[in-house]
Amino acid sequence: MISKPLLMTYLYLLIYILLSSGVILYNKWVLSPKYFNFPFPITLTMIHMGFSGAVAFFLVRVFKVVSPVKMTFEIYATCVIPISAFFASSLWFGNTAFLHISVAFIQMLKALMPVATFCMAVLCGTDKLRCDVFSNMVLVSIGVVISSYGEIHFNVIGTIYQVTGIIAEALRLVLTQVLLQKKGLTLNPITSLYYIAPCSFVFLFIPWYLLEQPEMEVSQIQFNFWIFFSNALCALALNFSIFLVIGRTGAVTIRVAGVLKDWILIALSTVVFPESTITGLNIVGYAIALCGVVMYNYIKVKDVRASQAPSDGIADRMAKDWKLEKKSSDIYVPNSDNDNDRGSIAGSLSGSDSKVDEEAPLISTSRLSHIGRTQLGSHAV
Repeated sequence: MISKPLLMTYLYLLIYILLSSGVILYNKWVLSPKYFNFPFPITLTMIHMGFSGAVAFFLVRVFKVVSPVKMTFEIYATCVIPISAFFASSLWFGNTAFLHISVAFIQMLKALMPVATFCMAVLCGTDKLRCDVFSNMVLVSIGVVISSYGEIHFNVIGTIYQVTGIIAEALRLVLTQVLLQKKGLTLNPITSLYYIAPCSFVFLFIPWYLLEQPEMEVSQIQFNFWIFFSNALCALALNFSIFLVIGRTGAVTIRVAGVLKDWILIALSTVVFPESTITGLNIVGYAIALCGVVMYNYIKVKDVRASQAPSDGIADRMAKDWKLEKKSSDIYVPNSDNDNDRGSIAGSLSGSDSKVDEEAPLISTSRLSHIGRTQLGSHAV
């Protein structure tokens, strides 16, 4: 017999996978010139930021679902602003890639996420260069190169946009730890939207005014309110589904769900968008890259569990998690799945994993562990 908590956990995982895949396909459909034909990725991202920020404002200030944290100008200027800048950049470049390359190929390129994050973490001093991890990163890179070589509709511009977005996201993840760790600031999903979404909106306004606003003035495209409202609503729902998943599972389960979601998304994209052709070389390259990612995950989980005493029970582990969370500085920025999926196994690694048990075994709790925030700290507003 499957217990009710376990059943609810699987239900949350299913909702997360469906929403994550659906939002990415929805964004591709909206942006693609062959379908809805709204080729303005910055505008779409600004709609998401504005909607998420407005909802967060009402939840914090009007309905008082959560209380705002003590945010001084110094913390906002030195932490929130730079993190928001890289977050906005990652969404901007990631969404722009939809105009040039297929969803399937984008998911394959996202296997580079742990490589980029690991390199940034080593450069910033939050992680050490290790031979075993480095070899996995080389394996991932080789797999992505093979997958790119096998791409029929390879586009240099789209690939550059996607890789640039990955680098920006890696910098955001590392800066999240480096900058906020010194401040002792911890935000939940609602308060992180409350502070980061408006700031990201402002950063996006500048490139929007210079690049897209002149084109929109002469464009014949009509704004469909219900299309964009439903798109932003799905993105917001995805953020809260990530919160529920983290509260029910550990980082390992989320990573496994991310792998499953990536394969489902690649398969669905070829059905929804027939022009997205997958070759055998694509699959072989992605499989090689995925092996490197899985091995990297295994090393991280092994390190975490080796740091714990064998006699530690669940209560002791939860107590440790609580103490570490009190010191944690990770700001929770949910997966950018609404714009570009950051919740996958490739996009959720942050090279700064804490010494916390990665698999709190399906304990019904709403508390976000430090490792949980780090692993899904995307994919995303």
